[in-house]
Amino acid sequence: MLNRQTRGLRIALCVLALLPVGQSPAMALDARVRGELQKLDPEERLEQRCDMEAMDKISGAKEGYRPDKVIAYAFGDPKVDGTTLKTKGAVFRSKGEWYRLSYKCETSADRLEINAFKYTIGEPVPHDQWAAHYLYD
Repeated sequence: MLNRQTRGLRIALCVLALLPVGQSPAMALDARVRGELQKLDPEERLEQRCDMEAMDKISGAKEGYRPDKVIAYAFGDPKVDGTTLKTKGAVFRSKGEWYRLSYKCETSADRLEINAFKYTIGEPVPHDQWAAHYLYD
């Protein structure tokens, strides 16, 4: 049995591998991505869809981040309530560095459309904490 981080990484890599190069995740929710997301159980689908939205929102922010990975549970388990996911323990990687992230994401009943999304970018994660939280280059 895979642990949560390994399983989440494998699922994220499968979903993100389907995204067309050069497009943001929200723009790329095409039939292929939808199909792959629909293969996931509802809670995994919620987490993956919200992580994709986080990447899209952060890359559109004025700060100049270019996220290529979001992990919702690096510093603590997200809280799920139906179609809402809240996490204060998320991180994202941009230009080879990891940053703390918290967000609240609300989706449609099928967990494919984003109804509301709020986020806060935190401090960079010190390199000496990466291994303890399974963060990588």
